Amino acid sequence: MSEYVPSPREFVANQVKRYEESNGAEGTELNGLACVIVTHRGQKTGATRKTPLMRVKAGDRYVLVASMGGAPKNPVWVDNLRAHPEVTLRDRAEVLEVRAREVTDDAERARFWMAAVEAFPPYAEYQTRTTRKIPVFVLEPR
Repeated sequence: MSEYVPSPREFVANQVKRYEESNGAEGTELNGLACVIVTHRGQKTGATRKTPLMRVKAGDRYVLVASMGGAPKNPVWVDNLRAHPEVTLRDRAEVLEVRAREVTDDAERARFWMAAVEAFPPYAEYQTRTTRKIPVFVLEPR
């Protein structure tokens, strides 16, 4: 990947830094629950980006939920994953090279959505705040 460009949101950049510098011993929570770091490539710039997201697992698969708190628009990382699905996931000290696949099948999405809401209950409320169908991605081995 190209050069890492930290998030312009200071708290995000600081969390990523703490998480990585401590090899996953610190900075591992968002809103009191476990999070992971997803490293992806910017759609427009090609720059390496790192995004902390809630840790959601369904069986042996990680699930990424593009809720953005129920905002009307998707987070920028959605377009990045759609354009460049090869990502790296850091779950504490474990680092995995994976491929993000957007879940579009309704039955499959429902299963992953249930796992997401179980891991982070506010997701259910976030969906009621927006008219967009919150994108869900599953991470699969490369």
